[in-house]
Amino acid sequence: MIWDEIEIPKEVRHFMPNEAEETVLGQKNGAKKQYRYGNLHIREYDNKYLVHMDKVDPRQDPLGHLVHDAPEILIGVASGIIAGKKVASSIYKLQKNMPLSKSTSVLAGLVASAITGYASYSFIKKLKEF
Repeated sequence: MIWDEIEIPKEVRHFMPNEAEETVLGQKNGAKKQYRYGNLHIREYDNKYLVHMDKVDPRQDPLGHLVHDAPEILIGVASGIIAGKKVASSIYKLQKNMPLSKSTSVLAGLVASAITGYASYSFIKKLKEF
């Protein structure tokens, strides 16, 4: 949760638990590296660390982590799938007797999916900041 993040300047203290593992799990938000130590998520920048506690460790329970700590990802994926399927289906029904109707409907569905998914993700992420 971004609002619970703590900033630790590197010049004040070099901060890193010995058992912390570098990870690709999580949003880097411009960090050079990120680490996990249990539910602790650590992002390393040039001059600071940003640290917060997740409710669920994504290495132990990826779905639980998405539900409790990153619902914006689930909402973005779900809305993208729903919108993409609806658009692809609608376009195919309108053009089913035309050449390339499958390709056109699939392409339109993919575009709609990407736009809707990203918009939903961004909206929920902004809501979490309040």
